[in-house]
Amino acid sequence: MTRMSEELILARKQRRRSRTRSKLAQKALLALLILAFLGTATYFITRFPGDVDKIAYPVLYREMIDHYAHRYGLDGAHVAAVIFCESSYRPDAVSSAGARGLMQIMPATGQWIAEKLQEDHLFTADLLFDPELSIRYGCWYLNYLHDRFGGDFRKITAAYHAGGTRVVEWLKDENYSSDGITLNNLPDNATGRYVRHIEAVYEKYKELYAK
Repeated sequence: MTRMSEELILARKQRRRSRTRSKLAQKALLALLILAFLGTATYFITRFPGDVDKIAYPVLYREMIDHYAHRYGLDGAHVAAVIFCESSYRPDAVSSAGARGLMQIMPATGQWIAEKLQEDHLFTADLLFDPELSIRYGCWYLNYLHDRFGGDFRKITAAYHAGGTRVVEWLKDENYSSDGITLNNLPDNATGRYVRHIEAVYEKYKELYAK
């Protein structure tokens, strides 16, 4: 075998090895792309919806909410839903009616709660902008409504928005209550929309609180 023949054979072997390495590299790259695709698909199927919900429905002041919800025997997800719908978690929020803070408490209601808690000598309306006081007073008031309306979620929520007296009036109206006890229908007004919003957001927060 001549030297040229040996070089040709060696060159062919090198080309075959090169083609083999190239195929292996292509297969490895394809495998990596498949794994990346599967990982991305798994994320979007299993985790992405939950991550989007956490952005759309934040749980700020979680420790305060949990603490005062526990103190007053409330569902933390209900408190979180109220804050979300009332102020979107903005402690400096002020409504057109003058309600203030995270849980949108009216100054007169805040004064009344302060009296019940024997804190009226310290209370000023500006304190309602303090996140902890707002959550504490809001949870106390939700607990008060819970006791007044026997733990009925819909009546509690409607009363938080419109006042307990208005809810009692609706319970006497056959358009809204069939038995004077259950609030079967909601009025087609701001309170009705508010309660429906709270009910929908509450379902989201129950999911988030369970994780």
